[in-house]
Amino acid sequence: MAPALIADQVFTINQAARSCGMAESTLRYYEQVGVIPPVKRNPSNGYRVYTQRDLDLLDAVACLAAAGMPVADMRAYVANAARGEVGPEAQIVLLEAHRARLAAEARALEARRRYVDLKVAYWQAVAAGDQVEARRVSARARELSGTLRGAAGPDVAR
Repeated sequence: MAPALIADQVFTINQAARSCGMAESTLRYYEQVGVIPPVKRNPSNGYRVYTQRDLDLLDAVACLAAAGMPVADMRAYVANAARGEVGPEAQIVLLEAHRARLAAEARALEARRRYVDLKVAYWQAVAAGDQVEARRVSARARELSGTLRGAAGPDVAR
């Protein structure tokens, strides 16, 4: 059985980083850019001291980051949590927008995978000396290329 947490227990930045799976520099950065509120400091040495509540917030932020949420949206998410009655609606709007971005990314990734599958099939046909199959697969790859270019967006290297 895990020992009960002491209400005023505090954690170092190293312990906090290990707890949420982020680097210490990331915790400092998130504090600097306002994703998380300023962390209390030890008055004797100025070091950051994290509470269990801070760790809970860091865990949520780490999950949002792992889900690909941009920093600005993570900042809004944390701020929305403190907005009272309007907070839940704001969270829903924010998370639905992120869900839509993830769905678009998934479609783009699937188009890339299909293209690579076709390129593998093309080269397998070439290696087998099957020019008919190579032409068929090549034509399918050309059909997909427009979708692939559109899905990759203008700033993705090809």
